[in-house]
Amino acid sequence: MSSNQYYQREWMMVSFDQFTKLQLTENKAAINLTGQKAGNVVKGSAKMGCNSIFFKIEFKNNGKINISGITSTEMVCKNMELENAFLKNFANMKNYVIEGHRLTLSDGSGNQMEFIAADWD
Repeated sequence: MSSNQYYQREWMMVSFDQFTKLQLTENKAAINLTGQKAGNVVKGSAKMGCNSIFFKIEFKNNGKINISGITSTEMVCKNMELENAFLKNFANMKNYVIEGHRLTLSDGSGNQMEFIAADWD
């Protein structure tokens, strides 16, 4: 994938698991894919309310992704339900679709995470 302006941006999470849009907004749930890029691998980060989460994500031409090297800071916060669910599911995401300002990640088993570009309004 030679052109990366489509995925290399900040993405606000708008749908994931049983969490409401309000819960996602209150936690400022987002992934940032604007980090250093080497080939098709981007250094990304995420925030799900408490800790800073870091990872590498590789975008492949066939709508597939590979997420690896997930680490995070280790603060203990009052409500870590969203963060724990994200950490449990994020590495399992294997597919991506970008439609306009929307990014959808899915694992092939019916689980998905939906995002809207933060710079879209």
